[in-house]
Amino acid sequence: MHALAVDIDGTLTRSDGSLDPRVIEPLRTWPAPVVVATGKSLPYPVGLCEFIGMPVRIIAENGGAVYLADDDVLEFTGDRDRAQRVVEQYTDAGHSLGWESVDFVNRWRETELAVNIDQPLEPLREIATSEGMRVFDTGYAYHVTAPDVDKGTGLRTVATRLDVKPSSFAVIGDSENDAAMFEAAGVSYAVANADDTATAAADHVTEASYADGLLEALDAIGE
Repeated sequence: MHALAVDIDGTLTRSDGSLDPRVIEPLRTWPAPVVVATGKSLPYPVGLCEFIGMPVRIIAENGGAVYLADDDVLEFTGDRDRAQRVVEQYTDAGHSLGWESVDFVNRWRETELAVNIDQPLEPLREIATSEGMRVFDTGYAYHVTAPDVDKGTGLRTVATRLDVKPSSFAVIGDSENDAAMFEAAGVSYAVANADDTATAAADHVTEASYADGLLEALDAIGE
């Protein structure tokens, strides 16, 4: 049975962004390791794993943070200082990160920073490029991250630490930040609501969207 790596937003959720409770039991009873791979900061996937009741195996911040309960090691890769310089130049140019005054989106980020998708993208990309950084558009936020960090590198790190091959993983996601993970894995599924980059990179595209698509993919993987 394939190990799993699954995205959160747009994949474990309903269209309104809330977790679909139907995904809980299939994930907690999957007979191989399950890794939650997300652009969110570390506390979110940790809390998700704990509340679902499965071992904490996570790739957070688009590959910038990796933790496995198996070896109890937390590993960071990225350049938050340069990400900070990017967002400072962005705000100095008159733009905003677009979050509330208490910014829970970035409060616990260690390796990158995120900007609300309601804000202008092109100025952010230009500044990021000038600083040697890049921007992921996940459909939920613009993530300013180092060019050598992505979910694919995160998955390879996880595979090494679990002493398995990346090709032993089946992965499910919906955004351009999942594409590198799709390419590293043995088999990949984009849910029907996925963006063009994820859809093009995936081996399969489900007929159903959001969590319904995830459940459809799990059925296919488990056959």
